[in-house]
Amino acid sequence: MKTEKIFSNRDLWRLIWPLMVEQLLQNTLGIADIIMVSSLGESAVSGVSLVDQINILLTNIFAALATGGAVVCSQYIGRKDFSLSKKTARQLLYAVTAVALFVVFTGLIVRKPLLRFVFGSIEADVMKASQDYFFITLLALPGIALYNAAAALFRAQGNSRVSMLVALLVNALNIGGNAALIYGFHWGVEGVAFPTLISRLVAAVVLLFLLYRGTGNDTGISIKGIFHFEWDWHLVGRILKIGVPNGLENSAFQFGKILVLSLVATFGTGAIAANAAANTIAAFEVLPGAAVGLGMLTVVGQCMGAGETEQASYYTKKLTFIAFVSMWMLNIPLLICARRILGFYNMSARTSDMAWWMLFFHGFFGMFIWPLSFSLPNSLRAAGDSTFTMVVSILSMWLVRVGMSYAFAKTGIFGFVDFMGWDEGYGAVGTWLSMFCDWCVRSIFFVTRFAHGKWKRGRVI
Repeated sequence: MKTEKIFSNRDLWRLIWPLMVEQLLQNTLGIADIIMVSSLGESAVSGVSLVDQINILLTNIFAALATGGAVVCSQYIGRKDFSLSKKTARQLLYAVTAVALFVVFTGLIVRKPLLRFVFGSIEADVMKASQDYFFITLLALPGIALYNAAAALFRAQGNSRVSMLVALLVNALNIGGNAALIYGFHWGVEGVAFPTLISRLVAAVVLLFLLYRGTGNDTGISIKGIFHFEWDWHLVGRILKIGVPNGLENSAFQFGKILVLSLVATFGTGAIAANAAANTIAAFEVLPGAAVGLGMLTVVGQCMGAGETEQASYYTKKLTFIAFVSMWMLNIPLLICARRILGFYNMSARTSDMAWWMLFFHGFFGMFIWPLSFSLPNSLRAAGDSTFTMVVSILSMWLVRVGMSYAFAKTGIFGFVDFMGWDEGYGAVGTWLSMFCDWCVRSIFFVTRFAHGKWKRGRVI
């Protein structure tokens, strides 16, 4: 590189370590929810885990818009056009609010037939828990949308410490509320849903207040003037240029996961509970890669906005290497302790064993493949190459992951279930093995795209 580096090692460290803590807090919240719900029985665990897959689909819409806004803002910051970065922030908040209200209104109307359509074959008590949990969490979506957008705006300017501290507040309110309502007042799944609603609303208010106040200098993103509504289709279009492909990608990915989950449900309530427990712990296995991926949006976005494509390439390689090293450092001890961790879920021995195999395969393959599948493509998105990542991700998800899930289910993982001496319920493990096939395919395409360098010619602003 012929010019001075935009980010020093210290800058990267100050950006990434709060992101890792924030991811840790989010994952801790997920695991605490499941552990507390497990005291209500496997039906409650299954009901909450099934609805959470739909909720993830819905929140991914807001996350996609937040990503679009963060990329546009970070590029304006890199170009030192702070006036437009602030205006973009306001447009993002208008957009996510409108989408959130539409989703809530629609969801309240179709929630019962939707659950019956997606999970119609599940047991009656699981369906009851799903319906109760889904109703309340729908009301939490506006708070979640604004929380995600505001946190993304702080990260876009390289300030990940604020979103980390607010995530700590979310955990305190959510876990404390869960404990009070489930153990103190003996509520059912509502005891997990209501704290989600309250904590996200409080977090959104805090972050919006901090954004409105600004940072006291010209480079910080402020949303002052947001109450003087002014819709700018030009800026919204730039947000959507990143957000729509990312949203379609995330939505198609989550639809695929829901379809796979409906397949898991055919293996029984034990398989659903094992899948839910494994999912919460698996989020820890990819925590460093997820944090680095979020940081990559900021770093590469600012480099591209400054016209420093070579620096964008340099930091992509450096951050991907950091993701690999950190995942190895985390996953080896985590896999060693996995069986003891699963013991906190109050599941049967068979269900716990099934969950352990899911976790083992996820952690083992994740150390070799995951950063190339999910951290690296954030560099392409930050450069404006989001259509390519969308096409690859959707095709790989549906042709490889979904297709292989059904192939494994029909064949007993090509005889592996019989070879291991497992019962038929262990066929659910095949849905996890299909995931790794998906990772391999998308990694090949993303690495090839990055190496060819076409992404460097993309333009967002």
